[in-house]
Amino acid sequence: MTDRFDTISEIALDWHRAGKGVALATVVQTWGSAPRRVGSQLVISSDAEIEGSVSGGCVEGAVVAEALDAIEDGKPVMLEYGVSDGDAFAVGLACGGTIRVLVEPIGAVMPVSLLEELVAARDAREPVAYVTGMTAERRLVRDGHADRFRMDRSGFEEDGETFIAIHNPPLRMIIVGAVHIAQALVPMARIAGFDPLLIDPRESFGSEARFPGETILHDWPDEGVAAYGLDTRTALVLLTHDPKLDDPALEAALRSDVFYIGALGSTRTHAKRVARMTEKGFSDAEIARIHGPIGLDIGASSPSEIAVAILSQMISVLRQGA
Repeated sequence: MTDRFDTISEIALDWHRAGKGVALATVVQTWGSAPRRVGSQLVISSDAEIEGSVSGGCVEGAVVAEALDAIEDGKPVMLEYGVSDGDAFAVGLACGGTIRVLVEPIGAVMPVSLLEELVAARDAREPVAYVTGMTAERRLVRDGHADRFRMDRSGFEEDGETFIAIHNPPLRMIIVGAVHIAQALVPMARIAGFDPLLIDPRESFGSEARFPGETILHDWPDEGVAAYGLDTRTALVLLTHDPKLDDPALEAALRSDVFYIGALGSTRTHAKRVARMTEKGFSDAEIARIHGPIGLDIGASSPSEIAVAILSQMISVLRQGA
């Protein structure tokens, strides 16, 4: 899904390896109305090929022209464009605004080895931050910037010179139990930017007819999550109401860095779940990561309403912390 995990870095590396001159253009600051958020990128080749977007209309055309000059000169360029209220509609804005765009030629400015490291980290689903700017030492960092990673928020540091470009893996949602709530949750998850995976060994539940076009594993949940992987950009949702299915996946999640764990069931059901996890040796702090009963308390009753409550709680945990 290109809006949240595009392939701009990968395209830039491919074009460079093909012998083309390449530049990356990144939105580093915006004021007022802006069609693309900070961190959005456009890649430009010396053959005037482009992928991605930093704005629209005449602004994007101007960025491409400046990027072609930057490729030839081998120097970074900081561009600033303003759109008046009167001209805004022509470039797709409701009102006027201003954007700043950093253009970095690959090789001459952004080291190829650094771009290769960035692409490898993205492929390995490893969150990294690219530190850059007109005067900053360009490097990748994996520690610090916790708030930026959680919020997917690229931006300038307090010095106004050092720009932090966040590269997070795509969000994933593993759903154990292909039940009626999952039928509502899966399409909502996709709209919200998650890649959903359904795990249910019961083929009559996890069928193509019930979930057309979705990825479905008919493994036992512990095998399924092990095959798919659990990381800081993954949420686990347990919907079977059956400890034989839920608990193996739950134990794997409690030993991982998943950002969200939610389990369906009443308060009494959750108390029994807590007792089982305690017997398995998990600490109170580890067990407290489980959201049970699952979802925000909004009085949800139908499967669709419960799905809304689950997704809302998940996003709240992701963006605001547990």
